[in-house]
Amino acid sequence: MAQDQIGYKSREELISELQLRLADGMVDVELDRDHYDVGIDKAIGIYRQLSSGSVEESIIFFNTEVDVTEYILPDEVMEVRRMYRRGIGTNSGGTNFDPFDVAFNNMYMLQAGQIGGLAVFDAFSQYKETLGRVFGSEYNFLWNRNTKQLKILRNVRHEEEIAVGVYNFIPESILLRDVYASNWLGSYALAMCKMMLGEARSKYQSGLPGAGGAIQLNGEALKTEAQNEIQMLKDSVHAYEEGNMPLGFVIG
Repeated sequence: MAQDQIGYKSREELISELQLRLADGMVDVELDRDHYDVGIDKAIGIYRQLSSGSVEESIIFFNTEVDVTEYILPDEVMEVRRMYRRGIGTNSGGTNFDPFDVAFNNMYMLQAGQIGGLAVFDAFSQYKETLGRVFGSEYNFLWNRNTKQLKILRNVRHEEEIAVGVYNFIPESILLRDVYASNWLGSYALAMCKMMLGEARSKYQSGLPGAGGAIQLNGEALKTEAQNEIQMLKDSVHAYEEGNMPLGFVIG
């Protein structure tokens, strides 16, 4: 791997490192490409279950269709937070004219020398938020994270662009290059490869026949080593050692 490279450029580069760390080439390692892929897939799956470093907050856009209330979002979307409309919230047309922002500019920005201050700004922001709820600046919805189906809880009378605040999985290619996640993923994938090797070699507990007698394999030792490494890596996630963010203060 290049000295200035953070993480792995691709899955193939990670597989090459796994092979070297298992001493493939010096000894016969009984793993095929499919086994390495399983180890990496398992590492990414466990990381996405345990670590907040595997998700990111983002905004996606899509256009509504008349009389259509159910939409399918991309597979990487895990949670939908809010749906923001760009119209005035009356379903009377597709204009982007926003009377709330116009009122704000007129009352606060254009008369800053006569009125203003942080208290006025905060009060008017809350006023805008209340008006938005009353006049439908956002859609209410139901979200199914298994089917990726988003259902709008109202009749859609016209086409308009919707901004959807979501939490989505960070793509594999980015995780493999991440300065924190890449090392964890490589170590977990290595442990999974050791576990698969151990499972195969432990089938021959009596050893393999050789010229000098039975050759004992290290299947059980590999399985024990892999189990210890897997537990250690899971504990490191709970200790936030691989770069994920801890929870904030909790009261109550």
